Amino acid sequence: MRGRVLIAVVLGVPLAVVTAAAILFAMAYAAPAHAPSSVIRVALPSTRGEVGLPKIQGPADASRPLVVIDAGHGGHDPGASGQRGEKEKALTLALALSLREALLADGRVRVALTRDEDRFLALEERSGIARRLKADLFVSIHADASESPDATGATVYTLSDRGSDAVADAVAKRENKADTVNGVELGGKSDAVTAILVSLSQREMRERSKAFGALVLREGQAAVRFHKDPEREAAFVVLKSLDLPSALIEAGYISSPDDARALSSPEWRRGFAKAVASAIEIYLARTNLVAAAP
Repeated sequence: MRGRVLIAVVLGVPLAVVTAAAILFAMAYAAPAHAPSSVIRVALPSTRGEVGLPKIQGPADASRPLVVIDAGHGGHDPGASGQRGEKEKALTLALALSLREALLADGRVRVALTRDEDRFLALEERSGIARRLKADLFVSIHADASESPDATGATVYTLSDRGSDAVADAVAKRENKADTVNGVELGGKSDAVTAILVSLSQREMRERSKAFGALVLREGQAAVRFHKDPEREAAFVVLKSLDLPSALIEAGYISSPDDARALSSPEWRRGFAKAVASAIEIYLARTNLVAAAP
């Protein structure tokens, strides 16, 4: 062909990323001034659009409480990596699917996943899905990483303007970077939202979230090995919901060979899921949203 043909295929890629890639492509492969060129124009999705809502599973009764489970990372954001090549995005999805199955088996609550496949979601889209679905609880699942070979065990995080310690701050800073790709900001926070987050009205949601986190620790004692300091607070973007109890569970350290083996085990994941499902149902029962287990 005499000319150069540029075909843009956009499948759920943020507009800012596509635009930047197109500019770099054009600069690198620009045709000489005398060469004819052909351009196929493809309409890009509006930046004002919202990600599609996931399917809600469970009892058909819409009055039953709804839990939204978020599998951390995904798509071009793999998260942390284990020594044997484990990817956080794959392990978190497996854990989220196990937790969904445990909740559906009990049949007391409705469940939705922010993602049920390997795809990217901006951080604010994840909690935004829960808010749009009017969920009663939001649970985000991750697998931590550390340079220390001694770091091991699960940790439960709830929201704080400042982390409960330097480690919590570092973890939140690392996870929040998932909204940035090559320096392009994908999420963004408005001043209005920031102002509301620091208001006294947020205190009630934080207390509810901490109550749920305490139940995760209690119910998981027999099935999950927790970190020596398992209950922490950090400024995670995905936890900054204004009207929704939320918690982020680091199920273990993917950087620890022992934890990575457990996270990769279907049997261990079932035990983890059963414990977290129990904590969810007890929490919702205490808030009078679901009948207590017999």
